[in-house]
Amino acid sequence: MSRIERPLVRELFPDLVTDLIACLGEEGEEDLAVSAQDIRLYEECGCDDDFCRSFYTAERPDGAYGLGHRCVPLLPPRGDLILDVVEGRIMYVEVLHYPKLPRPVS
Repeated sequence: MSRIERPLVRELFPDLVTDLIACLGEEGEEDLAVSAQDIRLYEECGCDDDFCRSFYTAERPDGAYGLGHRCVPLLPPRGDLILDVVEGRIMYVEVLHYPKLPRPVS
């Protein structure tokens, strides 16, 4: 079975990734800042709210993330960015009230 290659978020939304990396650096989250460069868009959140462009960077969990999970709120120059991180890996990027991002082509 072949593995589906998910698109790099930096190729879809370069300004978002630039803001994400800068905010992580400001928060002293250097390891996450480095890994943010290579996150992939696995799945959009699917809520259809016009202010939300949140997405998963890995398979959606069944229920809560559990042990090793932490929430990382960030203060970008515009909008809100909140990360769900599990054992040092960015699993979900909550993107709220951020300037309009184009919908990725499926």
